[in-house]
Amino acid sequence: MSNPVFSEILSGLYDNQVVPYLGPGVLFDVTSKLNGTPIPADSDSLILAMNGGKPMAPKLMYEFPRAAMNQELKRGRNYVSQFLDKTYAEMKWTRAAVHDWLAEWKPNYIVDINRDTQLQDSYADEEHTLVVGLARVIGNHFRFKIYHYDREQYFEVEQQQVDRKLPILFKPMGTPKPESNYVASDADYVDYITELMGGFAIPDFLKDYRVGKKYLLVGVPLNRDSERMVMSDITYAADEHRGWFLRKNPTDKEKRYASKMGLELIEADCQDLLELVQTRQAA
Repeated sequence: MSNPVFSEILSGLYDNQVVPYLGPGVLFDVTSKLNGTPIPADSDSLILAMNGGKPMAPKLMYEFPRAAMNQELKRGRNYVSQFLDKTYAEMKWTRAAVHDWLAEWKPNYIVDINRDTQLQDSYADEEHTLVVGLARVIGNHFRFKIYHYDREQYFEVEQQQVDRKLPILFKPMGTPKPESNYVASDADYVDYITELMGGFAIPDFLKDYRVGKKYLLVGVPLNRDSERMVMSDITYAADEHRGWFLRKNPTDKEKRYASKMGLELIEADCQDLLELVQTRQAA
């Protein structure tokens, strides 16, 4: 990553013109406090964890939503939610270095497609707005819930009650806190993406705020349709130069897609980014 590009990215991040968009790669250094095993975050590790450590059939190993759909059909939707609750709410994990860095300066708006609670923990001492994605809900065409955090607990609020001066944490794929809600299986993604494309999965205040922004995709794979479609719609109305895509050893498919989307590819990962941040801070 060249210094001019890195300086532009960091300046944009700290000025809240560049939005961090976090994927499973930001949890690369997170391990269990009990036995030191890595947190299941990416598609393969989530599938293995959900299936007792054993691989599933190759067609199901393709991506987590497909495997989750298989388990939902066999064991019920609650099975997948209970697995995610156990993984992200009940087990104790070490802190991610990326989240420690974010906690130092607390961006005004951040998108996190992981389902853990570390981002929320980073804002535990500050009022904020939390937007959580939903799927397949009855009697409501919106695919989100909005919560206000008052430094002690979360309260569900309506769009018109949101204080637009507060930081916004957007967890489109869900979180166990304050309520367990997830977008996980194929059926969830189909429903969520359909409403995302229709404008019903993002609150109006976020639609206003995101206009003209750039994004830094950190630890986000773009080799599967589900992640790509979610990212494309969440970053709608971005600057013509949509931002930067950090990815070491990207596939040709990812390179083509990033170019098509107006994302500048930087062949680096989270560790490279953190090293450069630390170098700049020490200078």
